[in-house]
Amino acid sequence: MELYKLTGGELHRLMKEKKVSAVEVTEDTFARIAKVENGIGAFITATPEEAMKTAQAVDKKIAAGEELHPLAGIPIGIKDNICTKDIKTTCASKMLENFVPPYDATVITKLKAVDYVMTGKMNMDEFAMGSSCENSAFHITHNPHGLDKVPGGSSGGSAAAVAAGEAVMSLGSDTGGSIREPAAYCGIIGLKPTYGAVSRYGLVAFASSLDQIGPMGRSVEDVANLFYTISGQDPYDATSMPTHYPKTAEGLGYDLAGLRIGVPKEFYKHVDVAVGAAILQGIRTPEARGAKVVNISLPSTEYGLSAYYIISSAEASSNLSRFDGVKYGFRAENYTDLNDMYEKTRSEGFGDEVKRRIMLGTFVLSSGYYDAYYKKAKLFQQKVRAEYDEAFKQCDVIVTPTAPTAAFKIGENVHDPLKMYASDICTITVNIAGLPALSLPIGMDHEMPVGMQLIGPHFSEEKLLGIAKEFETLRGGLCKVATVV
Repeated sequence: MELYKLTGGELHRLMKEKKVSAVEVTEDTFARIAKVENGIGAFITATPEEAMKTAQAVDKKIAAGEELHPLAGIPIGIKDNICTKDIKTTCASKMLENFVPPYDATVITKLKAVDYVMTGKMNMDEFAMGSSCENSAFHITHNPHGLDKVPGGSSGGSAAAVAAGEAVMSLGSDTGGSIREPAAYCGIIGLKPTYGAVSRYGLVAFASSLDQIGPMGRSVEDVANLFYTISGQDPYDATSMPTHYPKTAEGLGYDLAGLRIGVPKEFYKHVDVAVGAAILQGIRTPEARGAKVVNISLPSTEYGLSAYYIISSAEASSNLSRFDGVKYGFRAENYTDLNDMYEKTRSEGFGDEVKRRIMLGTFVLSSGYYDAYYKKAKLFQQKVRAEYDEAFKQCDVIVTPTAPTAAFKIGENVHDPLKMYASDICTITVNIAGLPALSLPIGMDHEMPVGMQLIGPHFSEEKLLGIAKEFETLRGGLCKVATVV
């Protein structure tokens, strides 16, 4: 049996019935990794020994008749900007190439408590800055649906691993679309939670007011179970909030009759014709069950990209100032004095995209420009939130494309930063407003997946997952393991 093709829910039921063991699931997953990883490049660090130890412990619990959590014994990949005790966390950067955290992120602590199996740390754009997973200091990750295409970013390794069967689920982080865009490009499901729904303790910060850890998987049930497990208030993260989600995805669903679907015209101006058509065709699925389409407007969408790159770059320039070669991480070998060490360490340790954003962020925070740029962008953030609040008085959920195109070719946009940034146009206002959003595959464009984005009010993840579950049921499933080409 090709166990790597099954969802976490399917594997959980087989393990409960003692038809397969956690060790067999883990062995099958690492056999799959050995077969396809050279072509995909999803991993920075694989952890087969740790995975096997956990799987063996899960099998002992099964033999003893203990109750299994839905994630027990399930292979899960972890984005390499989430701290894992005694396992390297590099952020795909030369700056942290050999950094081994002395502690676990809160989400890892929660996953260890339910006996998840970690397959390894996943490749990403350096410090989560990018939309294609081409900015890693180590290697490029390839899309399993087309090896000449990007998997999206920055959580490209996390998405590609799930799509290729190298992990059943994964954790990514989303600052401006970095879970949803790679989920769309790789044909899987990705959830960006409400800001504050999941602890950021142990997530290496990019932009602290926008970052969120979230789940990715091949079934809505899996994504829900992973999200419910990692969510909740954390005393180590002052921005985390109390949450009241179910413990598992059992009974997940939503009555589509009477559901008001908001379609904002601004999101369809900049998308490929085939992508827009796939989304509008997808909306017919709930319409057939009694849902109603409501045309709405979110005019600030036009300016979201500019505001996002001001806010995120400003916060990045502040957060990344800690990497100076003094306390930990990379240090340049040849320097004359302290200032020279700072300069050479950062010049050699950071990649081009990271340096580009640090310079932009430092500029918009500098004297004489703070009011003109950063302050205005933060005021704009309030306006975006108000627009979404008003929109949700007219509709229950907003449906948009996740990305303006399907996955593009590796190298196609790497020398045009503005074109690369434009791939985030459908996702960034969600982060600016702190809302939850979910991407699910809805069609194909030239044999590459197209993603649909569902956006809801704050802390409406259960509703979004329920609606996505109905899509999944009505369409006979959403995701299958890619045939790696």
